[in-house]
Amino acid sequence: MQVHRDLEQLPQFRHAVITIGTFDGVHQGHRHILQQLEQAATACHGEKVIVTFDPHPREVLAPDKAPVHLLTTLEEKIQLLDLQGIDHLVVVPFTKAFSQLSATEYLEEFLIKRFNPHTIIIGYDHRFGHNREGGLALLEAEQHKFGFELLEIPQQVVHDLTVSSTKIRNSLKDGNVLLANELLGYPYFVNGTVVHGDKMGRKLGFPTANIALNDSRKLVPAQGVYAVKVTLASGSFNGALNIGTRPTFNGRELRIEVYIFDFDQEIYGQPINVQFIEYLRADMKFDKIEDLVEQMHRDTAKAREILA
Repeated sequence: MQVHRDLEQLPQFRHAVITIGTFDGVHQGHRHILQQLEQAATACHGEKVIVTFDPHPREVLAPDKAPVHLLTTLEEKIQLLDLQGIDHLVVVPFTKAFSQLSATEYLEEFLIKRFNPHTIIIGYDHRFGHNREGGLALLEAEQHKFGFELLEIPQQVVHDLTVSSTKIRNSLKDGNVLLANELLGYPYFVNGTVVHGDKMGRKLGFPTANIALNDSRKLVPAQGVYAVKVTLASGSFNGALNIGTRPTFNGRELRIEVYIFDFDQEIYGQPINVQFIEYLRADMKFDKIEDLVEQMHRDTAKAREILA
């Protein structure tokens, strides 16, 4: 898959079949659109082109509202779409100026001029242009003038996409990673860098790797303990991960730290990928350190059993 980030340097696409969207999570609900893209491109011997935006349009249009919590960062989305056999991913820099394009300018100067599409696949409720003034009706009115075919994503499919995304986010916020993973079609994951902590886990006999996320907008699942799979440069491992403030030690800062089973390498500064497999328990405060250590032994045994 070729990734394009400069609109001035786009190639001449061959019978471009394009669809537009955030594709956050690249989850099971997106498969219908990707299948349509595949079928339409095969029929016209064309190229499959996805157009997405970065940053998320809501960050530019409504910066004062609740922050965007991403299921996938841009780089993660690129990796997942690459697995789907897409030919081209065009990452459009979403700016205030871009948002000010009229619907007609968006159609003529952006879609037609940049992509010369053979086919546009779009949701029944998709809106574009300044004040969201453009939509399916405008594309239908102009398709013969510009010679592109138009495929509409049905209302039920669009509804299912919205429901899926909402369910995934809510499930992760509730710690229900089993449901989230089922809807995603793969284990939810985070990417980050291993950073120094205060070595408290080492003192307790459970040395942990503290993780600084690559992107602060990434959705962090509910506080608690999880059975996880860990990928490092040196290989793949099993582990138990905790998201919390370490209430037993009166901590306040939210931390993500993972105890990697049967592992003793120094990995500070290295990239780390963690896949969430199953939620074990909530984060909790213990009256005695001994009780915490005993619980950590139980957590480790449970995680090993799940991941075996």
